[in-house]
Amino acid sequence: MSTPLEYENAVGKRYARAAETREPALCCPVVYRQELLDVIPREIIERDYGCGDPSPFVQPGDTVLDLGSGGGKLCYIASQLVGSRGRVIGVDCNETMLALARSYQPEIAQRIGYDNVSFRAGMIQNLQLDLELFSRQRARIQSTGLAGIMEERNLEQRLSREKPLVESNSVDCVVSNCVLNLVHPNDREQLFQEVFRVLKTGGRAAISDIVSDENVPEHMQNDPALWSGCISGAWREDEFLDEFARAGFQRMYLANRESEPWQTVEGIEFRSITVVAYKPDPGPCLERKQAVIYRGPFNQVEDDDGRSYVRGQRMAVCDKTFRMLKSGEWTDSFYFVEPYQEVPLSEARISDCAQRIRTPRETKGELYQLNSQKPDACCGGEPCC
Repeated sequence: MSTPLEYENAVGKRYARAAETREPALCCPVVYRQELLDVIPREIIERDYGCGDPSPFVQPGDTVLDLGSGGGKLCYIASQLVGSRGRVIGVDCNETMLALARSYQPEIAQRIGYDNVSFRAGMIQNLQLDLELFSRQRARIQSTGLAGIMEERNLEQRLSREKPLVESNSVDCVVSNCVLNLVHPNDREQLFQEVFRVLKTGGRAAISDIVSDENVPEHMQNDPALWSGCISGAWREDEFLDEFARAGFQRMYLANRESEPWQTVEGIEFRSITVVAYKPDPGPCLERKQAVIYRGPFNQVEDDDGRSYVRGQRMAVCDKTFRMLKSGEWTDSFYFVEPYQEVPLSEARISDCAQRIRTPRETKGELYQLNSQKPDACCGGEPCC
């Protein structure tokens, strides 16, 4: 297999050319909301290369990080979605693409009425090192030979620690559009760890990328043209989701999967998918007498922690799980049962998270003796049968 540097050189050269002359082979057809494109200059739109649209998972007020921001199209879409109270960070290591993205920043800011976008030079698998800052300070190193190498290494470590490109726990939503598969396999574990590091607790990653339906053979992986073209670096579809799990993400799901392949090479199908994954809350599990009822249609489902939710049963959950289920895309799959007498956080004990059914008396309280009759509630004012 080729070295990471050989891959990076192949990708860098191809995308530098693509920043100057459109290269249709680098992208899949993607439909974006037209009103979000109206403020973006044609040159940026024509030099955009992607395979999906992670922007629907951006929310007002978010701090958004775009990995491999290229000419800035997704950043400028996100800047409108987060509004003036949000902000957007684009990270790319291609100087030509960064120059294109930055060249229109004042014009776009004037059109939308605010400037909330910054573009930073960095490798997406190392979001700690600011490459432009490193380059400026490295130019001051006067030592040569081994002393110079050690001084350069110490500078890199110090800048990563003291002035990271992206701070830990600072981002609400990480997005990326067909870029992760360009990273060398040796760097992919670090890539996902970095995405996890920069996200806030409860933050989400919305990643569009190309995946394969079979393993990509080694001879294809060693082809720089196929690699820079988002083909031979594709994850196998199921293994892509496993990467998120290994990094510590939970609640991953396929938000989109194209039924038709984008390309087929040697009988292997390559298609676009969009994965959404969340950074879990590491805090304690607190017992507050809450329950959830899974509505169906399956007999039961299981979450990433191994908890099962049986259809129609009041399943006891801790406060953290209760809030997690209530705030996610799966909210409509559950009914949420709060205790009649709220348990204050200050009085909540640690939950053992044992899987069990929550009895109605736990919810209502042992002394609950209320009698009531509300005919209007079930019959709409008409006589009941």
